[in-house]
Amino acid sequence: MSPAKVQSPQEKASADVPSQSAATLAEIARAAGVSAPTVSKVLNGRADVAPGTRTRVEELLLLHGYRRRRGSTAQSQLIDLVFHELDSSWAMEVVRGVENVAREEGLSLVLSESAGRLTPGQTWVDGVLARRPVGVILVLSDLTAAQRAQLTSRNIPFTVVDPAGDPGDDVPSVGTTNWQGGLAATRHLTGLGHRRIGVISGPSRMMCSRARVDGYRAAMETAGLPLDPDLVREGEFSHEDGYAAGLELLQLPEPPTAIFAGNDLQALGVYEAARQLGLRIPEDLSVVGFDDLPLTRWIGPPLTTVRQPLTEMAETAARLVLDLSRGQQPATTRVDLATNLVVRSSTASPRL
Repeated sequence: MSPAKVQSPQEKASADVPSQSAATLAEIARAAGVSAPTVSKVLNGRADVAPGTRTRVEELLLLHGYRRRRGSTAQSQLIDLVFHELDSSWAMEVVRGVENVAREEGLSLVLSESAGRLTPGQTWVDGVLARRPVGVILVLSDLTAAQRAQLTSRNIPFTVVDPAGDPGDDVPSVGTTNWQGGLAATRHLTGLGHRRIGVISGPSRMMCSRARVDGYRAAMETAGLPLDPDLVREGEFSHEDGYAAGLELLQLPEPPTAIFAGNDLQALGVYEAARQLGLRIPEDLSVVGFDDLPLTRWIGPPLTTVRQPLTEMAETAARLVLDLSRGQQPATTRVDLATNLVVRSSTASPRL
């Protein structure tokens, strides 16, 4: 006789629910050994549920693919917009785009910041569940599998703007042609006659950073120029890291005559490094940025940069998440808007 199999709590709970497709709130409650109102509190992000009970209910919701029926609970007229960092004019361009669509639709905007983390914390998720927004837009961020399941079970759609990593084929996202932008920036410099071209990358954990450097490498190879590892630096997308990397590059025994910075903030840091070393832009050093933030037109000299359509990207993501909230499935889950090079006064042919 075979020994009787001892079921784990998860297996026993699974057996108590008829099937994944048939699981209802009442059946989830019965499997968890709690009341239906308690499951409802978990679904609505209420704080007055014991942590152990909340975890048990969430596991069952995930296990059985529970999904609240559309329209079964009133949504607030809100769009949740979450950034890993908010203190930049880059972020303000994204806010402007989402706000444009929210205004048209009579919705309000909730802004959150995950304090530099690319995955927001559970406190943020709990707040979203309690607010019941029309949808969520994540910027340079991602969610864990459990967090995705929590939003899905509540029928709260989400999209990602400029995803840091690969969000997966099932997550709608809006980005830009970063590789093409890096290629165009570097081709502009090689076309002017530059041969030693430095590049300052953003963090390698972000797809956009790697794509821009890959575009740089492709342009260098196409021009028949060597890829010198001494001319490549990595940093955060900040003035400070642009300044530090710029100093390193410009103090090499054979410094570059041009630098392609991973974003406009890094390019401004390179401006300061050049100023401190007594170098003139573009006479002694050409600089190209990436983003085309409004301030790049007004600095001296105005910055040549790759325009990333941030406002349009945010508007596209907002309309996408609103379509999802109405039950409309997108034709494609990945949208990449075009970049284009904006030539100003920070680039010129190298001195002979």
